[in-house]
Amino acid sequence: MQTSTIERFLQTLNHLSVNTRSAYQRDLGFLVSFCSREGITTWRALEAGHVRAFVSWRHRQGIGGRSLQRNLSAIRAFYKFLLDEGIVTHNPAEEIFAPKTPRKLPKALDVDQTARLVEIDSADPLAQRDRAILELMYSSGLRLSELVTLDVDEVDLDDAMVSVLGKGNKRRYVPVGRYAIEALKRWLPVRATLAGSPEEALFVSRRGQRLGARAVQERLRLWAIRQGLAVHVHPHMLRHSFASHLLESSGDLRAVQELLGHADISTTQVYTHLDFQHLAKVYDAAHPRARKKKTQ
Repeated sequence: MQTSTIERFLQTLNHLSVNTRSAYQRDLGFLVSFCSREGITTWRALEAGHVRAFVSWRHRQGIGGRSLQRNLSAIRAFYKFLLDEGIVTHNPAEEIFAPKTPRKLPKALDVDQTARLVEIDSADPLAQRDRAILELMYSSGLRLSELVTLDVDEVDLDDAMVSVLGKGNKRRYVPVGRYAIEALKRWLPVRATLAGSPEEALFVSRRGQRLGARAVQERLRLWAIRQGLAVHVHPHMLRHSFASHLLESSGDLRAVQELLGHADISTTQVYTHLDFQHLAKVYDAAHPRARKKKTQ
């Protein structure tokens, strides 16, 4: 194998970052090692079967799907260069794909941990706000970005619904549980004392301005500590908990997909590792903090 050809190829990548060029160099170095091991002496001699064997060889070394995909991207780009140079007649990596990396299961709090986190018992104005934030995020499975962009008029307390502008500017309507409704009713009068008339944000800072994402992250971190949780809690964990707990009770993957605002149900399927209980079609019956009080 002529490594000088790789050097000429790398010189065509000056528009890329140093780290990217170094990654290409490493990836092609692995290919050179494989070819030497297999007795492949020219770039023209490398076939699709060899590339598949290269991927298997790297995979047996413990290399994950993402790294293998990057290896293949480097090989494809290199062979495109070789084609342009007239050194080869085909790209052997064109139709080769890396094995998929198993999707990591999202971390979720259990029901007891979640209840401990959200049940903030304080008359402090910011504590009232924070409880409303946590209850709403868990009740409705909101993304952090969706929460901080909410305006007051997008929450309908009478109908217990929230209008959410999600990814791709797609709007969806999500039920709001009883506990979250109660927390919002306590927060709104407090909000009125903080926010001026032009401010439309549902959640505001002490200065009356729209609360930012970083502020929510920090407040959640502090409350997790104060409430005695021995795990690092971040806003998306409440969304994971919402989905996991709802699926545990209902098993209705399609409904949870709609509630989360996932365009593709395969995104929601990451939660299906759970052992589902009996199907419960009604939201109030499925969500731990949306159940209505029994009449006496």
